[in-house]
Amino acid sequence: MIIGGGFAGLEAAKELGKAGIATTIIDRTNHHLFQPLLYQVATAALSATDVAEPIRRVLRHHKSVNVIYGEVAEIDMVSQQLGLTCGTIVRYRHLILASGAGHGYFGHDDWEKWAPGLKTIEDARHIRSQILLTFERAERTSDIAERERLLHIVIVGGGPTGVELAGAIAELSRFTLAKDFRNVNPAATRTTLVEAGPRLLSAFSDKSATYAKSRLERLGVHVRTGEAVEDIGPDFIRIGGHKEPVGLVLWAAGVSASPLAQQLGRTDRAGRIPVDVTMLINGQSNIFAMGDVAVFTDDSGAALPGLAQVAKQQGHHLGRSLARNITSGTALAPFRYNSRGNTAIVGRHAAVFEWGRFRMNGWFAWLAWAVIHVYLLVGFPNRFLVSSQWLWRYLTYDRGARLIAGGGSAIGEAQFIEIKEVSPETKQHSDAAVRPAGADAMKDPPQAWDLIDQQSDESFPASDPPGNY
Repeated sequence: MIIGGGFAGLEAAKELGKAGIATTIIDRTNHHLFQPLLYQVATAALSATDVAEPIRRVLRHHKSVNVIYGEVAEIDMVSQQLGLTCGTIVRYRHLILASGAGHGYFGHDDWEKWAPGLKTIEDARHIRSQILLTFERAERTSDIAERERLLHIVIVGGGPTGVELAGAIAELSRFTLAKDFRNVNPAATRTTLVEAGPRLLSAFSDKSATYAKSRLERLGVHVRTGEAVEDIGPDFIRIGGHKEPVGLVLWAAGVSASPLAQQLGRTDRAGRIPVDVTMLINGQSNIFAMGDVAVFTDDSGAALPGLAQVAKQQGHHLGRSLARNITSGTALAPFRYNSRGNTAIVGRHAAVFEWGRFRMNGWFAWLAWAVIHVYLLVGFPNRFLVSSQWLWRYLTYDRGARLIAGGGSAIGEAQFIEIKEVSPETKQHSDAAVRPAGADAMKDPPQAWDLIDQQSDESFPASDPPGNY
């Protein structure tokens, strides 16, 4: 029984399926999500279907693997059964917990309402809508102070996700949207990246961190290190004792492991459960944990990072090792992580790449980042589509997935905006230079409000109602 269809769970299911072992994988979504590219969905560079693949399609050739679309609420280790939120009870002989992690707000869970994180397709769609809505609202208002507030976007967290988000948002505002608005200049957007630590990208070298900071500043991003966030509200953020007005805050500062880990034993501060070299949970003989939900220490005593390649290797190893153990009684083999390098993209055709002592930045590092991520994508169609869209965006700066959906509405506020004279034809109608921007404005022909591209990415159903994964 495998809980979670991420990199670790999916790889384990494949290996067990190859051995013909009866396996069930449970996930509360029907798709495997390639999280390293999720920020590109959030910034309108890719559609959701480009970075996700239905779990049943991935495993359809493994006839011994069954898929359950559901959410685990309880793990009963005594009776060896799982309780799903729908009331179904499922028994297991061996259990693999690979349920991943969610957002972690360091004890300030109330911040989540005002500073969304990025872990699911729903998160990405919501963030994308909120980013685009800030520009739409700024376009409508005639209040200069309000416009400046709306055009201030803050990303909290200077790790790879924060750096990649900051660079993507800066490029979106400076290039992609630069010519799309009439009453506001998107290029005037202030993008701020806040990191409580002394520098960005703490898992990288000082040289790479310095390069990333320099590249972001060239894109107009204001990088603030050594400053901790003290409070976040609907229209402000407090940093270092100073309250600053903002239009949008995005969270990329911390994660918290799935709450299911706490049902299996003592966890660390991030909610992860310790495992031994075979990925068995301490004190258990048939329950394993891997990926973001587990603490696995290497030979030096350091915990492995929460990377896709770590989870993928763990799932592949445990699937093969457990298959041999079940079929022939072979002892479980210890897992050893083989790093294939660490990368982070820093805007258009620039990245940092490190592999042991080898370090590279710039265009070649960006190319290495692209190759690695395309290779890790599940399914040839996804690889082809993503490569094609990257090439098109590289040549044109265009982002085709600019869809505002399900994250709030930009209409309904009673405001008035000034319509600028842009042609002699417009000039003769200057007596109507002020128009409502509320619900009455929506009575105009639909084409007048064609704010977004209509490339739909609604091919996947939403997750089940939130709960303990």
